[in-house]
Amino acid sequence: MKRVHVAAAVIRAADGRVLIAKRPDDKHQGGLWEFPGGKVEAGEAVPTALARELEEELGICPTAARPLIQVRHDYPDKQVLLDVWEVSAFSGEPHGAEGQPLAWVAPRQLGDYEFPAANRPIVAAARLPERYLITPDGLAAPTLLRGVQAALADGIRLLQLRAPAMFDAQYRDLAVDVQGLCAGRAQLMLKGPLEWLGDFPAAGWHLTSAQLRQLAAAGRPLPAQRWLAASCHGAEELALAAQLGVDFVTLSPLQATASHPGAQPLGWARARELLQGFDRPAYLLGGVGPADVERAWQVGAQGVAGIRAFWPG
Repeated sequence: MKRVHVAAAVIRAADGRVLIAKRPDDKHQGGLWEFPGGKVEAGEAVPTALARELEEELGICPTAARPLIQVRHDYPDKQVLLDVWEVSAFSGEPHGAEGQPLAWVAPRQLGDYEFPAANRPIVAAARLPERYLITPDGLAAPTLLRGVQAALADGIRLLQLRAPAMFDAQYRDLAVDVQGLCAGRAQLMLKGPLEWLGDFPAAGWHLTSAQLRQLAAAGRPLPAQRWLAASCHGAEELALAAQLGVDFVTLSPLQATASHPGAQPLGWARARELLQGFDRPAYLLGGVGPADVERAWQVGAQGVAGIRAFWPG
């Protein structure tokens, strides 16, 4: 069965809302919502196909677009490759040129709409920011809390509370405080024993690579509406993460770092190879910072994760 190559767009308004369209009832996956786009013709460049489809479907012309994510999915009756781009600027006024209903939706509300199964990683990518802050180790709780407040004020919207040197009770107390600071402003990811999952219902969970290996055969430990991430370091762990159904990963180390001097860095070329076959959002970690975001996009990543690079002060 030949895989159908589809160009699709996450079209974002200036206020961050995303445009989605409803599929006609008589089409494949009819009645479900989708990200606008259509089939790439033989020999056609993806940006060209995307511009053509958006003109036909919505009456707009993209003026700023970048790769977001590629998703391969096998339905019982069709195999698709969704080549998804984020469109951040366009000319024209979007309208359902083919009679299809449209909706502008806040990213956090995308999960309230029913999409085809292949779209789940796209929904995650549309909701996730380009920066993922991981808190530094070895800081006292008051210092950590001040830093988190400053990072939130600086626009951080995804934050992992990592404090491996703390006793469990200290970490849990700190997690309660950080969860309060993040409420309505950022998604908090916690790290620790899975027995704690029920105690922090608003938080997502970031699995260590050891936890990922333990859980891969058992299945996803969190419901679909809670964020689940994992730390990956190569092809095997990326495959386990996809098998487990995580929402996103970190891939590290991209470059040599002072915190992990013995780790063999992947480098940009190897990161690109690894992400080509991976259909979940991925943050590159290790020796990268805000200046590397666009390069991360070009190798297929969601963005970059960092400790020192994003920690204020």
